Amino acid sequence: MSKTIATNRKARRDYEVLDSFEAGIELKGGEVKSLRDGRINLEDSFARIEGNQAILYNAHISPYKEASYLNVEPMRPRRLLLHKSQIRKLTIELTQRGLTLVPLSAYFNDRGFAKIELALCKGKKLYDKREDIKRREAELEVRRHLKAKRRK
Repeated sequence: MSKTIATNRKARRDYEVLDSFEAGIELKGGEVKSLRDGRINLEDSFARIEGNQAILYNAHISPYKEASYLNVEPMRPRRLLLHKSQIRKLTIELTQRGLTLVPLSAYFNDRGFAKIELALCKGKKLYDKREDIKRREAELEVRRHLKAKRRK
């Protein structure tokens, strides 16, 4: 049973998720304790493949106040822990298809390790977002209609 710390709600609104996978995250000092307190913000964060490493940018992990001088920069780039084969596959996908790596959520797995759920995403256009809204409203209307029909 994994414990979700934070989710990136903007990601599913702004991007079409094509594939998702789990990555470990390299943390320093009091960052783990700060994560256990749920003090992470994934909005506007993204990941890139640089060399043979995946790096997470713009993820804000608030400093743990009891860590004093051991605290690090809250917005520093953090290395994501992936297998070489995963990094190779992502590199190909990102360069050939013009996709983006976006973190969907942060959580602790069953063993207590901090993990990031990364997604290979394609940006949505404004009309795509409108289509999603229309589809959601139509589904909601159908559910309301069926519920009202069952009550009769």
